[in-house]
Amino acid sequence: MALNLHKAGATLVVHNRSPAAVEDLIGEGMHSAPDPAAVAAEVDVVITMLTDTPAVEQVLAGDRGVLAGIRQGALIIDMGTTSVPTTRDLAARAASRGVGYVDAPVSGGVVGAGAGTLAIMAGATEQDFTRALPLLKILGAAITHVGDVGAGQVAKAANQVIVGLTIGAVAEALSLARRAGVDPARVREAIAGGFAASRVLDAHGLRMIEGNFEPGARCTTQHKDMSQALALAAELGLTLPATALNRALYQKMMDAGFGELDHSALVKAIEGDAD
Repeated sequence: MALNLHKAGATLVVHNRSPAAVEDLIGEGMHSAPDPAAVAAEVDVVITMLTDTPAVEQVLAGDRGVLAGIRQGALIIDMGTTSVPTTRDLAARAASRGVGYVDAPVSGGVVGAGAGTLAIMAGATEQDFTRALPLLKILGAAITHVGDVGAGQVAKAANQVIVGLTIGAVAEALSLARRAGVDPARVREAIAGGFAASRVLDAHGLRMIEGNFEPGARCTTQHKDMSQALALAAELGLTLPATALNRALYQKMMDAGFGELDHSALVKAIEGDAD
């Protein structure tokens, strides 16, 4: 994502908790800063892409975090998958400093990030979204202003429920075919033209058949996202039984030492490899 912005002509100041990534970006001609506060002091727009909610809280609001150094009138764009209450709290803290806030989580994985074709679901005021849009257009191909701050994260929670459950459905279907003695590749081909067709069947179904679980999105990440969706549902008094079962399967993968595999590796839990 940083490379795509750089190629489009943006001047980037970068920081990462793992120094090797920064060294690679410096090699591409970007500048670095020693901590998030130092980044924020040099730029008008801060974009974060982080693993989980605690990381976002630390990078934005921790010691030497973005909010410690950001300029009045600047804009923060959080593109990770962050809990809705934390998103709204951080946005309020930014607003108290005269700073705009956009939650803009993405779908599309490593491939979409590299190609600049991510789906981006944004929550923000109309003014902040309009300001962020030129940058978002560099990073994504489908950009939707869902609503006010937090709405983007609600959309991402819904996205991850669908992704997780569909991966589970494809894993069960292809495992059933294999156990019945029918080539799962032929089954996938047969059903891909019908109502069961999906991007998950296309991309992750192939991964399951080939046993290629080089991570795009990890099982640990999918588990975290399902947990956030369930927490949001609980706050709203809603029960998501299939989502809870799906999260338990990802927990099983993590317990078996498969957490760092691609989330399509969930098929291992269905076929008994994670027992």
